[in-house]
Amino acid sequence: MGNTVNGIIAFIPSKHCQKYLLGDLEEMPIDKMVDLSSLQLRRFPLRVCAFTELVKLYLSDNNLNILPPELELLQNLQILALDFNNFKVLPQVVCSLKQLSILYIGNNRLRDLPPELCFLKSLQTLWIESNYLTNLPVVICELTLLKTLHAGCNPIRQLPRELKNLTELRSIWMSSTLLTSFPHVLLEMPFLEVIDVDRNGITFFPNLSHMTNLKLVIYDHNPCRNAPKVAKGVRRVGRWSEESPEPKKKSEVEAEVDKATESKEAQSLPPKDTANQSNEVTEDETAVPQHSV
Repeated sequence: MGNTVNGIIAFIPSKHCQKYLLGDLEEMPIDKMVDLSSLQLRRFPLRVCAFTELVKLYLSDNNLNILPPELELLQNLQILALDFNNFKVLPQVVCSLKQLSILYIGNNRLRDLPPELCFLKSLQTLWIESNYLTNLPVVICELTLLKTLHAGCNPIRQLPRELKNLTELRSIWMSSTLLTSFPHVLLEMPFLEVIDVDRNGITFFPNLSHMTNLKLVIYDHNPCRNAPKVAKGVRRVGRWSEESPEPKKKSEVEAEVDKATESKEAQSLPPKDTANQSNEVTEDETAVPQHSV
């Protein structure tokens, strides 16, 4: 009921109705944070722009599609949440907020990002999930301090080679995109700690054991025929992840050689004994994970 009332009042531009939505937002909050999420706002409240010392501004889950140029006055802003709105393009005024370190613009209608995004030199975390991006915008590769990138739930088919220039990047989340092969550029980014390619169309995973900083790989829900090989201590989430990714010890290799030799000798036994051997092979094969689409 509350959201319905807010939705109706949001259409009325009178000061009385806007005050109903914004409450007693007259003075700069002590914690330098303003949270206007889930108020069904259709226009940005200009009075917020008077709070020039504001550090955090949350506008999530509204009906916004534009922002006023006065937003540029908030030069101390470090966190801006615009997710779950109706933005078809990212307002360029956002790119003027040079102290931003975290930007949420997921769950909108974005098909691209403006080249001016590169002005956000302090940006460390970027959420662009659940938009209409068919390619990862190359301008993201100019955000040299970026540490975390959430780009899942977009129809992205490939990643730009320029991504490897983001040497500060530590985690990349690409779940539920349209990747059909593991992005080669990620193999050239040994500094990555988290890779999430869950729910894609990847059929084969390359060896990732050279990525010594890697801590977590999420590759579940892919039509893959193998699990990615990783270095010791790396956690994997996906099919066959329980298999040890570590190189086999010499003793284990010798034991396998002995077992193979015994198996070869057993094959030279009379037919009545090879029948038992055949049953043992069948049981071993059923223990191997089978590929399924």
